[in-house]
Amino acid sequence: MFGKRGNGFSDAGAIDVSKNDPVSQTPDGSNHDGGQGLAPAAVNVPIMEREAPTPLIDDTPSIETAVESTSLRNEDYYDTKTSVFSALIETIDVGQLAKMESDAAREEIRDIVSDIISIKNLAMSISEQEDLLDDICNDVLGYGPLEPLLIRDDIADIMINGAHDAFIEVNGKVREAGIRFRDNSQLMNICQRIVSQVGRRVDEASPICDARLIDGSRVNVIAPPLAIDGPVLTIRKFKKDKLTLDQLVNFGSISPEGATILQIIGRVRCNIVISGGTGSGKTTLLNCLTRYIDTDERIITCEDSAELQLQQPHVVRLETRPPNLEGEGEITMRDLVKNCLRMRPERIIVGEVRGPEVFDLLQAMNTGHDGSMGTIHSNSPRECLNRIESMIAMGGFNLPSKTVRDIITGSIDVIVQATRLRDGSRRITHITEVLGTEGDIITTQDLFVYKMDGEDANGNIIGKHVTTGIGRPAFWDRARYFNEENRLAAAIDAAQDAAE
Repeated sequence: MFGKRGNGFSDAGAIDVSKNDPVSQTPDGSNHDGGQGLAPAAVNVPIMEREAPTPLIDDTPSIETAVESTSLRNEDYYDTKTSVFSALIETIDVGQLAKMESDAAREEIRDIVSDIISIKNLAMSISEQEDLLDDICNDVLGYGPLEPLLIRDDIADIMINGAHDAFIEVNGKVREAGIRFRDNSQLMNICQRIVSQVGRRVDEASPICDARLIDGSRVNVIAPPLAIDGPVLTIRKFKKDKLTLDQLVNFGSISPEGATILQIIGRVRCNIVISGGTGSGKTTLLNCLTRYIDTDERIITCEDSAELQLQQPHVVRLETRPPNLEGEGEITMRDLVKNCLRMRPERIIVGEVRGPEVFDLLQAMNTGHDGSMGTIHSNSPRECLNRIESMIAMGGFNLPSKTVRDIITGSIDVIVQATRLRDGSRRITHITEVLGTEGDIITTQDLFVYKMDGEDANGNIIGKHVTTGIGRPAFWDRARYFNEENRLAAAIDAAQDAAE
């Protein structure tokens, strides 16, 4: 066994991991973790490749039962964990640990921790020892208390508000996660570890950071002094098995006929804007639509944090860059969109449009890059169009309103509206075509809408997707060009029959 310095675990040659972990130090060289930093080995072990630890919240019992059992851990457990962790840090050899495979390193740490428990003569049950072993392995090799939450595929969001307040979203509902961190220093170390993997940093000098995990899950960190009660970490998790339109049909997010319409829209190179509020499933829907892009097309994606995972072989992924310590070197979304126009794209996909880059995207849509897509925060298709106008004005473009609206109607073919309802369910509530202008008004027509009929005894929304009776969408000629007019007609007829 490597790293053993004798039974006292206090050899003068022992290495303090916190002093050797670059992500656990502040810019002035001081340590955030009070001598109990996390081992740097985790930086070299991607989470998706590590052995999955025993979850704190098991999938077998109910979520409420699992959270309650986790919450029953008292202060004695955490005091014991801190004591054992300190002894482990004085014992392990960081250089040897970093060279080992993750599974071997985990087993080695478990052996050392078991010896420490025996030498300290700690009175613990077998289940408590297993929990302690898993917790400490996660602290040293992974993301600490976050690990059991990250391996669960039913969690949509993880929200950490300081060391002792953690919440998760499951089935559209937010509830307590039942985990806690040792202190804010440990939480800050984990935040630094996450963002450092994508070449970013978070500290007092740069307290706001967007990053991502290995699987593409979106991460946001805001640290003190901006966050008063300790670091705030928000993770928007992506499912390991990517959702498809067929699965959205099974979930009731869209009708089968509506899903067929969306497939055709993606296939025939309509310019699409996906509109929706926070957490409504815009990025998930965008990933679904990109599955129907032909494999011989050159696609360029522009994102703040690379989340899209396209299956086509010819994909170029671009990501923005924040400024450095001197405030220089920033690459904005608009810079990316403007540059990708010189890269011979056939489709441009912008993960999230929120500023003046919308003008460049519209110009691209209108100059031969048919089939481009993007997402926008808004609550309805009409509000989406208004927001696009506002964002163009924010960019300082001094254009008449009619010119702006003509650019919008000449660029955007379809708006797909995603909504998170009050019961936590997510629905595609509108598939709307942008037709043109009448005077100063942009005209649209809805192909499909979601109508709510009330709620059941459990508070779940009852409703259905209905067609508006449009028999010939504006993109009919485009569908005929791609030999999709028969499938489009069949889907419209089926939707009308279902409505009757």
